[in-house]
Amino acid sequence: MSENHEGNRTARDRLVQQRERDRARERRRRTLIVASAVVGVLGLAAVVGLIAAEAGKDDGGSGAGPAVAPSGATGEEALTLRVGPADAPSTLTIWEDFRCPVCAQFETAFRKTLHDLQSSGRIKVEYHLATIIDGNVGGSGSLRAANAAACAQDAGKFADYHDVLFANQPAESDDAFARNSKLIELAGKVEGLDTPAFRSCVEGGTHDSWVQKSNTAFGDGGFQGTPTALLNGESIFPSKDGQQISEANLKKWVAEANKGKEPAKVTPTPSAS
Repeated sequence: MSENHEGNRTARDRLVQQRERDRARERRRRTLIVASAVVGVLGLAAVVGLIAAEAGKDDGGSGAGPAVAPSGATGEEALTLRVGPADAPSTLTIWEDFRCPVCAQFETAFRKTLHDLQSSGRIKVEYHLATIIDGNVGGSGSLRAANAAACAQDAGKFADYHDVLFANQPAESDDAFARNSKLIELAGKVEGLDTPAFRSCVEGGTHDSWVQKSNTAFGDGGFQGTPTALLNGESIFPSKDGQQISEANLKKWVAEANKGKEPAKVTPTPSAS
């Protein structure tokens, strides 16, 4: 009797142990399946990322064909839109995003000073366009507005339209500039800009790839955000040498940079809208 009981207990123990071994094997099998799936997903993501990166090298990351630079664009890879005399003694380089609220504040605060410095031949301003708000917030207003500004450059009216866009900038969360109809409506505020050629350029996204290429250059430049303002290559926003930027300081910094240099001769032009 005792031997039978002992034998039954031993059999039960062996069955329990076998079941535990079976469960352990099943857990290992499931773990292996999950791990393989994760590795596969990561591998696929790496491949997709590599494909996207390689595609971006071909056309600036636009995915929309070759970059078409606007008329009169200058600088490396024709990514610069210059306002002011080419032979001005100093250069103010500005990176901006038309959806960027701080850019609008910068333009509002310094528009008159910049116009005065340009019209007096003391500086030229070289604008570069970025689309970081589209990436941060979502939408396409930065891209659409920048393309429209490049279309205005084709018509020789970039400076005026640039000012109109910032003066009529929607709230950052409102992607109103994503509507071509809104951009064309604002073109009506610039004399002679709202033409069939301008509309076709805006609606066709003629310069989309060029804008994307400019945004890629912004990222490659290691800049921290928009606006970025450089006077002869030295950052002046939000400060320079411990002094906060202001209209008075901006004029002083330009005067110091231009010391001993003659301003460019400028033909008077109508003020910006």
